[in-house]
Amino acid sequence: MRYLNFKHLILITTLLFAGSAVAEEDKFSSVREKLQTCFACHGENGASTMAAFPILAGQEFYYMYVQLKDMKKGLRESAVMGPIVAGLEKSEMKLMAEFFSKQAWPETSYTVDEKQAIAGKRVVAAGQCVRSNSRVLRLTNQHPEYTLNTMLDFKNGVQKNSPAVATLLKTFSEQELQDVANYLSSYTK
Repeated sequence: MRYLNFKHLILITTLLFAGSAVAEEDKFSSVREKLQTCFACHGENGASTMAAFPILAGQEFYYMYVQLKDMKKGLRESAVMGPIVAGLEKSEMKLMAEFFSKQAWPETSYTVDEKQAIAGKRVVAAGQCVRSNSRVLRLTNQHPEYTLNTMLDFKNGVQKNSPAVATLLKTFSEQELQDVANYLSSYTK
């Protein structure tokens, strides 16, 4: 009798855990097809391996949601992303941002020579750069090419969704921004 009760307990526990996993999986079912579109550039589950496209896996939820909203409003211009986000509803943008925020940040192996690291660190220390905050993007271990292009977009007025960042980045040369991008991409604690 005890053996049967134990078997039932194991069966019920297994079903509860399986049901919980299915419920979490179903949470994103309404945007699954749209997520597949994202994977084409940003990699499976947002783990981009292409330098031109940012890593989304493990990025902060609120930051990603705001970026999608800003792209939809035209505050952050992107010839690629503009048409994609144009048809997204607020609830879909939130679900997509949540999906990517729950993924593990992929391992990156960027390295930078000591001269660039020192120069990049000096620029970061001179400005009001923030490396981690729950409401801003993760800058460390991102593709350096993407980071540089984004900083240049701010510096050159292409990206208009953060005037404070644009003002700060206009004070640095392109070489200084390259040093920062390389330094941050290889930064580890």
